[in-house]
Amino acid sequence: MESRSQSAAPAEAPERSPVRSVPMRTPSKQAPSMATVFEAEEGPLLRFAFGIIGRREVAEDLVQDAFLRLHKHWEGVENHRAWLFRCVRNLALNHIRDHKREVSEEAGRGAASKTPAPDAAVGRMEAAGTLRMLVAELPEKDRELVLLKYEEDLKYREISERTGLSVGNVGYRLHHVLKGLAEALRRVGVEQAEA
Repeated sequence: MESRSQSAAPAEAPERSPVRSVPMRTPSKQAPSMATVFEAEEGPLLRFAFGIIGRREVAEDLVQDAFLRLHKHWEGVENHRAWLFRCVRNLALNHIRDHKREVSEEAGRGAASKTPAPDAAVGRMEAAGTLRMLVAELPEKDRELVLLKYEEDLKYREISERTGLSVGNVGYRLHHVLKGLAEALRRVGVEQAEA
């Protein structure tokens, strides 16, 4: 009996070693460090927050708050980018709601006849923030097409040269991406927003 237990022990050891090494390698590939996420996302988040709020100082505060919140919930967050954009959006909308008077006063400083009502301005800012969040959650290739077209204002031919896609494929993919974004906006209650 002793010889059987001695022969069984070595057979188990090789089976366990590959199992231990696989989980140790997988998380390092999937989970970036907080510093890496900060480096990659700080600039886009600042632009996103500024687009909603329109004030650099407030945008910086909101982004800083979002990173602090991410740090607290780091272990439970799978998609750091999407989580951060959602957090900044929510913080920005809370800021707008809590500071409606400031939004009203800033809108009142513009041309009286062409300045929309404060509620309309808040609605447009919310719609823009929602759209930016949806764009941030797109697959990388689709997001790149949208950003090249609408942030860099490139023509289909120029986008084709940058991405290696045919001009027809650029138009086709952009059409479907924009259609999907419009449907997503309708689902969250944004029926129509000015450009």
